[in-house]
Amino acid sequence: MEQRRRRVPALQPEERRAALIEATIPLLHEHGLEVSTRQIASAAGVAEGTIFGVFESKSQLVVCSVIKALDPQPDIDSLAAIDRSAPLHERVTAAAELVHRRFTERAHLMHAARKLIMVGEQDPATMAQMAAGREAISAAVTAVFEPDAAVLRVTPAKAARLLLLFCGANTFGPYGEPDSFSGADLASLLLDGIHIKESPTC
Repeated sequence: MEQRRRRVPALQPEERRAALIEATIPLLHEHGLEVSTRQIASAAGVAEGTIFGVFESKSQLVVCSVIKALDPQPDIDSLAAIDRSAPLHERVTAAAELVHRRFTERAHLMHAARKLIMVGEQDPATMAQMAAGREAISAAVTAVFEPDAAVLRVTPAKAARLLLLFCGANTFGPYGEPDSFSGADLASLLLDGIHIKESPTC
């Protein structure tokens, strides 16, 4: 007697939402905001109409996916893992490499977030969530400088902002050179400046 094939249980709405978001993120990297619901459905292995059973619109799915892709927590954890007993230059080098990699790997998603969320949708809750993520990254970088606050001419928070500003400008600015970025060079620039210090004369 032929056994009846067991039916696979349907996902709960939150599980379906999470699965669709996970399927959408790689497509955003590949197609940007032009990704279609047909492509998303195909990647998720569901019917196109399934998307609209858990999301009000494609726009809502894309916004949720961008927010998920820009989740700062993995980078915050990596910044927290930098050895605080290591020399300051070494810590700043590691932090700069982490921040710059975050910016370069997510540059097009950050552009998409600005276009879709900050200019288009302008949803206050989503914008607040993005702002909180930026502040969390800033706080994590600040903590890298804090053990040596006494030897800095600026506060650790100001030093963190300078590091973030440089990494951002190098990634998004017209004069940036992201392919030749060096965390060690940025650490030297922030901590030592660019002026060659002359030996004092007798």
